[in-house]
Amino acid sequence: MQLPPPGLGLLGSLQMMHHSPLELMAAAHHHGPPRYGSPPPISTSDPSANECKLVDYRGQKVAAFIIQGDTMLCLPQAFELFLKHLVGGLHTVYTKLKRLDIVPLVCNVEQVRILRGLGAIQPGVNRCKLLSCKDFDVLYRDCTTARYVSLNIARSISTHSYLK
Repeated sequence: MQLPPPGLGLLGSLQMMHHSPLELMAAAHHHGPPRYGSPPPISTSDPSANECKLVDYRGQKVAAFIIQGDTMLCLPQAFELFLKHLVGGLHTVYTKLKRLDIVPLVCNVEQVRILRGLGAIQPGVNRCKLLSCKDFDVLYRDCTTARYVSLNIARSISTHSYLK
């Protein structure tokens, strides 16, 4: 395969394979969504999906929506209350969710507006995800188990180094 002239990058190498960018985009579209793509936002056709409640969860009040009978917690607020001291950041939580094969729901625009109004998310935030209590329990257990295991490994290493 020939290398494209300098400066043409990927587009140049694709065109050298005799496919137009539109043909390649169309072909890529037929392979389906990416494996870890977020689901579409929650439908706004069900008005009850936009009724936010403060629920008592693990001894704290957390903003939540009832979606198809499940209590769905505001993930950023739950992170702040329960996980912030256990993991590096919200990006770490999303990585753990992928590994655990848990897909949070994406809030619709109205839900985001409501959560901002309640102070569950920061004023400038324009998107948010929801997680069921059951899924949050799995995530929480993963975060606390990982922390417990790493603390024990660190203690074990420091104990063994004193013995030498």
